[in-house]
Amino acid sequence: MNRRSFVTKLGLLTGWLAISFDAYPFKLKITQKISGCVKNGNKGLSGVAVTDGYTIILTDHDGNYSFTSHPDAKFVYISTPAGYKFLTKNNLVTSFQKLESKENYDFNLEKLNKNDSKHQFIIWADPQVKNKSDVTQMMTTSVPDVKQYLASLPKGALIHGISVGDLVWDDLSFFKDYSEAVNEMGIPFHQVLGNHDMNYKLGGDETSDQTFKEIYGPTYYSFNRGKAHYIVLDDVRYLGKDRLYDGYISQEQLNWVKNDLKNISKDSLIIISAHIPIHNSVKNNIELYNLISEFKNVHIMTGHTHNNTNTEKNGVYEHTHGTVCGAWWTGPICEDGAPRGYGIYEVDGTELKWHYKSTGFPSSHQMSLNLDTLNNQKRLIVNVWNWDPQWKVEYFLDDKYMGLLENQKAYDPTAVKLYKGKDMPASRGFAEPKLNMHMFVSQFGPEINKVKVVATDRFGRKYEASSSF
Repeated sequence: MNRRSFVTKLGLLTGWLAISFDAYPFKLKITQKISGCVKNGNKGLSGVAVTDGYTIILTDHDGNYSFTSHPDAKFVYISTPAGYKFLTKNNLVTSFQKLESKENYDFNLEKLNKNDSKHQFIIWADPQVKNKSDVTQMMTTSVPDVKQYLASLPKGALIHGISVGDLVWDDLSFFKDYSEAVNEMGIPFHQVLGNHDMNYKLGGDETSDQTFKEIYGPTYYSFNRGKAHYIVLDDVRYLGKDRLYDGYISQEQLNWVKNDLKNISKDSLIIISAHIPIHNSVKNNIELYNLISEFKNVHIMTGHTHNNTNTEKNGVYEHTHGTVCGAWWTGPICEDGAPRGYGIYEVDGTELKWHYKSTGFPSSHQMSLNLDTLNNQKRLIVNVWNWDPQWKVEYFLDDKYMGLLENQKAYDPTAVKLYKGKDMPASRGFAEPKLNMHMFVSQFGPEINKVKVVATDRFGRKYEASSSF
């Protein structure tokens, strides 16, 4: 074949084929026309967002959609509309289909039997199981705790879960155990990719999520419940060697978020879930903040740090959660002294309330008290792990009201006892106590025998704890 003939035929070929190559595995990428219908039974649903992770379109009056997929697309998926059940398999949300050598992809949704303006969700951060001992702890402590909480809710209450990454700890065979935990809890769960959920030997960032996607689907997507719009992001960028990564949101995702939010009312409650804290650890966080700047009711859910921290930045409230595994399943608390546990969130319209649920304790357990003696003075150290500046922390000495406790950046004394030193804890000595901003301290005379602390959260809920010398 001469060169001119070859170029001409190649031009015809690329009219319908977009050619590019993955580092691993080697394969041809193609664009393809995809179409289908989103329906409830035999009735098409209009206005449902359908995407391949690049293009987003809304279904027409009859529930139909059609577009040409991006050459890098792996899935077609929907943003589940308010008022409908999540598509699930064994309680893992499956609102996606893998792109194959076919054109048609239908989605059949079931309508909820109640208004979903009021609902709840829980946030699991970093289950991070690495061996069967970790799995046993998860299945005998964390999972039963969630089930006990669910049993306390009114019959038919709407609640779903979101795991904000590090489902496992590098050994991806434990995805099976994590999935069994989800199935056992019995509510729909959405998954976020964490830095320990990646393949480290398959190239760079574009291939490191291969196993995760095979099991759990897209790494960024959205869904709706009531007046809340939920967005899940992948903010872990694998740098291609030696488990190196950073916090970064790809341009493809930012473009997709911009298009996703075009279909959302500005007065909606926006819930964004990711793994790495966005306010201080994602390099291009300002680009995300710019995209959501017109929305005045935005909350971000993250994990990763094994500490519980609440932060407000650029008008956005970020909840960085204490972990399901605490300090990597070595003890009952995280490195900041927050008990291992999870977040519980209550949505009412566009209003959001929350509290931190400590594994093995009632929801009223919101602080720990430590008493000691220092230089002939007695000292009270209080850890209010879900504190933010709208909380009020007051104390009483021998039943006498003393006013507000002083907020200090400090270490939790129990975390120091359990984790300080390279040989502690014995199994995973890298765990270390961490300075945090939810500590409160007071010193007083040796004659004091009894202390009481009353912490009032931003919603006016009061929590009490007492102790005696």
